[in-house]
Amino acid sequence: MTSEGTSDDLLANWEMPTVQEISDTMQNFGMPDYSVFAVMLVACGAVGVYFGFVKKSSGEDEYLVGGRSMQTVPVSFSLIASFISGISLLGMPTEIYVHGTSYLFIVSGIILVGFIMSNVYLPVFYELKLTSTYEYLEMRFDKKIRLLGSVLFCIGIMIWLPMVIYVPALAFNQVTGVNVHIVTPFVCIVCIFYTCVGGLKAVVWTDFIQTFIMFGSMLLIVIKGTCDLGGLSLVIRRNLESGRLEFPSTDWNPLTRHTIWGLMIGGTVHWLQISAINQNMIQRYLALPTLQSAKRALWFFIVGILALIMICGYAGLLIYAWYHECDPLTTKLARAKDQLLPLLVMNVLGELPGLPGLFVAGVFSAALSSLSTGLNSMAAVVLEDFVKPFIKTPLTPRAADIFLKLTVVVLGATCVALVFLVEKTGTHVLQLSMSLSAITSGPTLAIFTMGVLLPWINARGALVGGLAGLSFMGWLGLSAGTAIATGRIKFEEKPVTTEGCTYSFPQVENLLLFVPPDSILEDASVEEPLAVFRLSYIWYTMIGALLTISISFLATLITSQDVEKLDPMLLAPFIRKYFKSSSRNMATEKHQIEITKSDLKMASLANNEGDKLLQITAT
Repeated sequence: MTSEGTSDDLLANWEMPTVQEISDTMQNFGMPDYSVFAVMLVACGAVGVYFGFVKKSSGEDEYLVGGRSMQTVPVSFSLIASFISGISLLGMPTEIYVHGTSYLFIVSGIILVGFIMSNVYLPVFYELKLTSTYEYLEMRFDKKIRLLGSVLFCIGIMIWLPMVIYVPALAFNQVTGVNVHIVTPFVCIVCIFYTCVGGLKAVVWTDFIQTFIMFGSMLLIVIKGTCDLGGLSLVIRRNLESGRLEFPSTDWNPLTRHTIWGLMIGGTVHWLQISAINQNMIQRYLALPTLQSAKRALWFFIVGILALIMICGYAGLLIYAWYHECDPLTTKLARAKDQLLPLLVMNVLGELPGLPGLFVAGVFSAALSSLSTGLNSMAAVVLEDFVKPFIKTPLTPRAADIFLKLTVVVLGATCVALVFLVEKTGTHVLQLSMSLSAITSGPTLAIFTMGVLLPWINARGALVGGLAGLSFMGWLGLSAGTAIATGRIKFEEKPVTTEGCTYSFPQVENLLLFVPPDSILEDASVEEPLAVFRLSYIWYTMIGALLTISISFLATLITSQDVEKLDPMLLAPFIRKYFKSSSRNMATEKHQIEITKSDLKMASLANNEGDKLLQITAT
């Protein structure tokens, strides 16, 4: 037998490892990693203990808005941590890997939001010294609108938070193999604990710590991953060849998933809702001592968000550069789209004890910051908007404190339970979160915008418009989400290949041969989804807002609004200036009329007295 024959026999007898075997070897999360992860949780719990038992909150105002005396830097970091959840850290790299870099142009919207918020919304909310932003709606409209706004917020938060919890659990599952539903309750108990006992100060300072962990873990993976691969030029070249490095389409068609117009206009409206009127964010601005410090925190926040989005976007390019010859989604090495980044982490950092644990701690830090923010904000809204307006006897400080903490516990447990529903969607979580949140975000943004910019819109109009907007967006969001989850709507994805795989995996190309002919005919006869369901999710918030404002305007025309009774402080500063001058002119005219009436009355009295005097003289 020749040497060539021997080598051929060896190659024939050699079997490639299976995808399951490869996956098992990558799940080498050791004691150093668990230790790093545990240290992060213990640190968060310790902050809660400090603000809950050592430096106790002295009242409701202290618990919810930190006594309105917090410092700009920690609040800025808290805003970043609250805004960037695990959905962003894992979802944005996945978006770039699957669909290309078009999404990153949404950063233009974030910059515009900074100018709009600092000049329109923030001055109004700050000067009114609110605790719940929905108090504003009662001042501007009435109690019904306040209740509607609060309900919309609660629905939005209860949709969003389960996704926030689920996504980092996917990362943990990818690197450890531990079931999602084992890790989520354990980690959430820590979050509920420090949010419950420590209030806003504990939330802000844990966010401060978690922001450093987030940035550190993401920078670690992209820097080491780039160096191990062969440098930045290789990452750029491979993505250029695959068409992932691209500008958005300039198409005006709203059905196109990402266009430059959708990302700039629709993206601005989407970020505006999240940043400008959301209780999660506004509550932190209200914790600062002056309006100027709140504006500084806003711009620190925007710079931080831009940096983190760019890092996450580059991470998506890095993932493709690593797996450009063997797509892990096709081979099922990554069982869900949002497990791509954790997979890269185990490839790059798996051999270095403690570093995979640092990454998972970073992802969970993003989730915990968003969860704690949501729970603290929900507690504020429930107390201020659902309890106080409907009780005759005010709660004692102790009763309010107990109620707030109990609310945090109940809402946290509910969110953990709702993770089971999120798991069933099977959709890319970044798009899913934006689509479902738009159900309530569009109408909510519209109601607040009408309040600060359109003084002639009255309470009845806002109520009719808000309910109509919620109904339409609920129908659109849920119907489109169902069509996407069932595969009736699919989006174009960038090309991938498995030609360079060094492991075996289940082949799916010929599965069609095993599908009964009847089922093929049934699939072919399924009705095409309505064109409105194919609208790009990036436009959802804007559509909901415009629809709500339009219907509110029409409903207001039927009734009437006494603009002169409106407090100018409820309007945006540049509207307020005009409104004040108008009110001043009206007040001057009214005063002149009253003076004229007074003069006439005095003259009449004088005439009467004169007549009496003449009568006496004559007598």
